[in-house]
Amino acid sequence: MNARVLTWNLWWQFGPWRERQDAILATLQRENADIICLQEVWAQEGGLDQAQWLADELDMYVARTEGPWFDEGVSLGNAILSRWPIVSWEVHRLPDVTGAPSYRRAIVALIDTPVGRWYTVTTHLDHRFDGSSTRIAQCEALSGIVDQLRVDPEVENPVILAGDFNSVPDSDEIRMLTGRREPAIDGLVFTDLWEVAGEGSGFTWRRDNPYIEDSTWPNRRLDYIFASWPRPRPLGNPSAIWLAGIEPVAGVQPSDHAAVVSDIRIGL
Repeated sequence: MNARVLTWNLWWQFGPWRERQDAILATLQRENADIICLQEVWAQEGGLDQAQWLADELDMYVARTEGPWFDEGVSLGNAILSRWPIVSWEVHRLPDVTGAPSYRRAIVALIDTPVGRWYTVTTHLDHRFDGSSTRIAQCEALSGIVDQLRVDPEVENPVILAGDFNSVPDSDEIRMLTGRREPAIDGLVFTDLWEVAGEGSGFTWRRDNPYIEDSTWPNRRLDYIFASWPRPRPLGNPSAIWLAGIEPVAGVQPSDHAAVVSDIRIGL
């Protein structure tokens, strides 16, 4: 069977954030993903939780990080929403360049799909333009996390790793993940699903987005869906992958990032 996976950075409470919520929800409803990986979700201390609200509106299960807490008691975190039950989840703090824990996190969810249990991981790496060294350390940590989830990668569903990596495909950190340089863990690399089935550049940071038209960053592909390798063919292979959230909804641009959506083969 195919499972539809979506990853999207929702841009926290930046810009016209109240108006953006309905546009975010409408986009997610239209894409109708089975598993949704979200970054920069917010929760107001003692108040509304964006991830829980989206899960309720979409009739999905949810796992989320608990912060950290930022301005005036509003948190910044990651979340995984699933059409199928989430058996368990755990949150890992990722390191900074020195190896000390940073506020960046990865969330791991074990999902009970109709064809067996499936691990999904979402994360959001350091954003600095010159932060490749930090992101390398964070990708090394992610590789270690994924490696611990695998039992027999030659027969089981691959681990899906998705999120905002703030890195372009030819950066050292993404090359390490995709096997273009020495991997962090022997016997573990990742397939970039856009390279398998995507058409065009796949830019998710786009200068045609009105929120970033004055950005100093160029057009870039920063958001990814990866499948761990080795894995049994054809598990983890995408039949299609595309961008979403590019167009305004009722005149409102949903986020500063485009979403990435893929139909992925799971279960033999």
